[in-house]
Amino acid sequence: MGFNELLNDLDHAASAQAAGIRRGYGGPPARTVSVRSGQTRLRCASLLKPLYAWVCADRIPDAARWRRHAEPAVVVSSNADTLNLWLAVGPGVILDDLRRRTGVAWSPPNGDPSRFGSVEVAADEVATAYAELAQAALAGDPVAATIVGWMREVSGPQTFGLREVTRSPETAIKCGWFGAPDEVCLRTHAVAILPRGGTRATVVVGMTALPYSGGRERAIYRERVAKGLSVENEHDKLAGTLLRGLMTTTLAELGHSSGGL
Repeated sequence: MGFNELLNDLDHAASAQAAGIRRGYGGPPARTVSVRSGQTRLRCASLLKPLYAWVCADRIPDAARWRRHAEPAVVVSSNADTLNLWLAVGPGVILDDLRRRTGVAWSPPNGDPSRFGSVEVAADEVATAYAELAQAALAGDPVAATIVGWMREVSGPQTFGLREVTRSPETAIKCGWFGAPDEVCLRTHAVAILPRGGTRATVVVGMTALPYSGGRERAIYRERVAKGLSVENEHDKLAGTLLRGLMTTTLAELGHSSGGL
């Protein structure tokens, strides 16, 4: 299935993006692909947690403290631990450090900079930033390698079935899912780093924001969020098929096959 088939029937209030990068010394020519329907930028929340953890390591002298918060932020998407890093280092410092390392410029959210999940991004920017993280890990950056290793530990409903899409159990994955009280959409996003050998990296990103306006369903969703209960299954029911389709099509456009990249 191509991008047209995936996006043609979306609700007019929906947004979806996908992007991919394949590059690295000693491999085939660099290739990129991206597609967008709807809003240019979306709140990305949990999808950025590994990137935040990466740059925070140099700003927190106590390595044990950094790890205590960074690991659960990546592996189980802990908001409390991410917030600890975000406020300890500062949103402006974190985003400036990311710009210097990746070339991608993001801005602190308007109104309340303490809300790390309100940073708005585009899928191609996320792919670029993660390609830098992946290649830094492959080239010997110990913090980057640790974070990519943690991404390989992400499991269960938090993967949204993406390792089946990539056909590699070694795929490093981070997903994000949320629907804030001020939104009429649920946001479900994913990034995957595929192993290729050497310093070659392939990164694919899928981002969705789909309307979720049913009164009772939304009330139940908000109740579960307030109680700290899992809502991944609700996101998978609403957006899982589209998200996996976006990632599958992006991989195909990048030349992915069952034999590898």
